[in-house]
Amino acid sequence: MKSLKLAAAQLNLWVGDVTGNATKIIAAARRARNDLGAELLAAPELALLGYPPDDLLLRSALPSVIEAGLERIRAASTGIHIVVGHPEYTRDGMYNAASVFRDGTLVARARKQLLPNYGVFDEMRHFLPGRDGAAVFTVGDVKVGLCICEDIWGPAPAAQAKAAGAELLLNINASPYNVGKPAERLAVLQARARETGLPIVYVNCVGGQDDLVFDGDSSAISGDGQLTFHAPMFEEGVYPVTFESGVPRGAVRTEMRQDAEIYTGLVRATRDYVTRNGFPGALLGLSGGIDSALVAAIAADALGPERVWAVSLPSRYTLGMSNDDARIQAEALGIRYSVLPIEQPCQAFTTTLAPEFGDRPIDITEENIQSRSRGVLLMALSNKFGHVVLTTGNKSEMAVGYSTLYGDMCGGFAPIKDVYKQRVYALSNYRNTLSPVIPERVIVRPPTAELRPDQKDSDSLPPYEVLDPILEAYIERSLSIPEIVAMGFDDATVRRVAGLVRRAEYKRRQAPPGPKVTPCAFGRERRYPITAVYGDF
Repeated sequence: MKSLKLAAAQLNLWVGDVTGNATKIIAAARRARNDLGAELLAAPELALLGYPPDDLLLRSALPSVIEAGLERIRAASTGIHIVVGHPEYTRDGMYNAASVFRDGTLVARARKQLLPNYGVFDEMRHFLPGRDGAAVFTVGDVKVGLCICEDIWGPAPAAQAKAAGAELLLNINASPYNVGKPAERLAVLQARARETGLPIVYVNCVGGQDDLVFDGDSSAISGDGQLTFHAPMFEEGVYPVTFESGVPRGAVRTEMRQDAEIYTGLVRATRDYVTRNGFPGALLGLSGGIDSALVAAIAADALGPERVWAVSLPSRYTLGMSNDDARIQAEALGIRYSVLPIEQPCQAFTTTLAPEFGDRPIDITEENIQSRSRGVLLMALSNKFGHVVLTTGNKSEMAVGYSTLYGDMCGGFAPIKDVYKQRVYALSNYRNTLSPVIPERVIVRPPTAELRPDQKDSDSLPPYEVLDPILEAYIERSLSIPEIVAMGFDDATVRRVAGLVRRAEYKRRQAPPGPKVTPCAFGRERRYPITAVYGDF
């Protein structure tokens, strides 16, 4: 009976750190061989360099650095096959490749055939598609077909491996998370398995990388499409899988509910961004509102309360309950808490501007001065103490420009930038199931920016239960105005919302990065012109 013990290296890799990534892969291989008895370790796509490397690939020194990293892994392959993804430089160009080493020898090399060039992916900018067909190698008495990420999303590479005699298909990945992606991946793996009859082991990386977060979700599928192994999401580890009687088997984790998935991903992304960029901690303005409450909880869970500093920045319009709720939450989380009133800075600005403003009436300008005063104070603390400022705006606000440039948009990372407002409430309720750190009053009271008396978000925007579905249709699904109206929404409301989205593009270009969790995130994924004319479409 043919059998194979392998290990899925679900690793959190650092883009550009070839030396560190090689060390992590070698350590995983040693653990797989010595502790798990594995004959093969599979590391993720481009594991040696990290993903996505973008234009780091063009650096003149990189080929020699990659070669040195591969040499270290080759030398460490005694007694175990090591599969590692890396860029391959040739006279013809560059490939997204994977090498298989065993006992100091290169056993096989695969080149990615299908290069994604949509959404967050831009691989045709750098790589050539592989034209060499399937890479099949033998471990013990099992023939293993190797393919890379997108290759599993089309039928041809899997069919090639089957035709070349593969008995097990190994697919290494750097596949970022978004809502619904785990189910989508599973459906693709099941389709390939059923088409070919080949069992599949899927290995993915974990961790935050700027505006992406990788969820792992490594898994195995039997030849008839059954899920037989599933690694914990967002958790780094080396997970054993045993291939016997034609079926790969390992531990199958309990499914996470969607809010738990998203929240865990936001925590992972925030931790990796703050820590890997060398910040000692994080600062945020804690207003007593729902958005900053959620960001404070994410930050504390990501970094530990000792590395989070919440600052209340009340104005004359800030209600007493907001101040109370901010303090209560800071105490519940155990984070540092300061109060810096903004009345004096605002007065200084308005006094300085008075000769130019003349007798013009008070309008949104004075509201924005409040927001920008807060931004100045937070950035001053950031400069003095080194903490990164976390912005607290959500995707609904980012979409329609309900945010102040150089005010509440000031900061280095935006944890909920890709989270719609209604989802903010759902995530806040989920976080309180773990421990009650967000005051109930913050969740149930109507949202308000508190920049003028008795202000509510609904004074300027449609109710979020109307706004969010319109935004999702317009942004995530790219539907036209007539198509959205046909869904049952008011024509004037849809046109107004679409106009706000278009006009806010210039603001979004100046926003800090934040982790993608929806199918179409602003920034790296949704690339629209600032200066353009488009109406119903």
